[in-house]
Amino acid sequence: MLSRSRWGRLPLTQRLTLFFTVVAATVVLGLGVLFLVETGRHFVTLDRIALRDKQHLIEEVLRNADSKQDARWRLGDALGYHHGLYALVKDAQGELVFQSQGFPPDAQSAPTGPARGSESFGTWKLGGSIFHTLRFEAAPAYSQTTLRVLIATDTDHHAQFLRDLRRDLALYVAAAIVVCGFLSWLAARQGLAPLREMRSRAAAVTSQKLSERMPVQAVPVEMADLAQELNRMLDRLQEDFQRLTDFSSDLAHELRTPISNLLTQTQVALASKRDAATYRDILASNAEEFQRLARMVADMLFLAKTERGVDLPHKERFSARQDALALLEFYEAVAEEKRIRLRLEGDGDMEGDRLMFRRAVSNLLSNALRYTPEAGTITVHIADTADSTVVSVVNTGSEIDPKMLPRLFDRFYRADPARAHPDSEGSGLGLAITRAIAEAHGGCVTVTSSHGRTCFALVFPHHATHA
Repeated sequence: MLSRSRWGRLPLTQRLTLFFTVVAATVVLGLGVLFLVETGRHFVTLDRIALRDKQHLIEEVLRNADSKQDARWRLGDALGYHHGLYALVKDAQGELVFQSQGFPPDAQSAPTGPARGSESFGTWKLGGSIFHTLRFEAAPAYSQTTLRVLIATDTDHHAQFLRDLRRDLALYVAAAIVVCGFLSWLAARQGLAPLREMRSRAAAVTSQKLSERMPVQAVPVEMADLAQELNRMLDRLQEDFQRLTDFSSDLAHELRTPISNLLTQTQVALASKRDAATYRDILASNAEEFQRLARMVADMLFLAKTERGVDLPHKERFSARQDALALLEFYEAVAEEKRIRLRLEGDGDMEGDRLMFRRAVSNLLSNALRYTPEAGTITVHIADTADSTVVSVVNTGSEIDPKMLPRLFDRFYRADPARAHPDSEGSGLGLAITRAIAEAHGGCVTVTSSHGRTCFALVFPHHATHA
């Protein structure tokens, strides 16, 4: 018998083949044994019926016999033509009345009568032969005493038939097991063909070929769910891989500009002697570029942490209106310079990280101030619903192309040049960070732009837990 470890290492095709073969062999062997047992019982029943028929014949003969000699002659004439049937009749004193021709001599020592008034069916082994016997008492017409009768039928022809049947059944069972094993292997191999197809398609998936998908319609219903889950997994992998590819490309592009500026300014400074003031200006410019790089690296580390599913650093319950009001006061000077009106509407409490909340709203306000024209309006609207708190930042100005809306929250993505400002210091990570903060709170961020108004809405579910 296979051990658990060896069974676990067997291929599934071999497991199914072995299992089906064992089941088929068990069924066939069980049917064969059942057939043999029932056949043997049937032969016993036939012999019992035949012996009782001969019992009635013997009783009829003895009732018509006039003497012991007449009884012996009548019994010989009635039983002489029954091959394999033997009879032995004795009187009450044990004297032999009749014995069939060919009856084994040892049979005379066998008991020839059951208890008075009854009959007994049994099996008698004599040498290498087995007989089915019937013992009974019969009353002859010529005497008041009863005779003890033993009739027996040889079971050799039954035994020979059963031996031939067992041999034929053994050959049939062996052939059936072989055929069932082959058919089981064929069925298992054909049944697992979809898995091999899925394996070959999965093996074809590489970093350059992520579009391969499992054949959902071509597999059985039992495997369709597996194929769909694998396809969804491949979709996620393709999406993540594409995002990683775009991020690597965008990051290289974003880092190239400040590094190139630093390298150019340093090379120019080293090309000739300059006074101390010039060197200070160059170092100050370089420091600004280093600060930009530091902010970009910090933002990327923050995004990496939130996408790994970290818990909120400091969860607390606070008033969204108070924190939004503090941010508006912070940006009030910039808004006055551009003659932009800041407004705050609504109120609501939320549960989460206060600093992360402020950063998300600050990113939206900074983005709104950058793209709102002079004399425009920025409105922060807070709505407290049954299951969430919604903080919306609405600004007036030019609309965003609907085709660009789905990509606004991608890393390093910037809107079209009509909305871009050369003096902007943004790195294209602000909205990506805002989305990451919303998702870290179990919420989301949406954007709409129409009729000269652009609205960014942050949704923070109550009792927020990280998704």
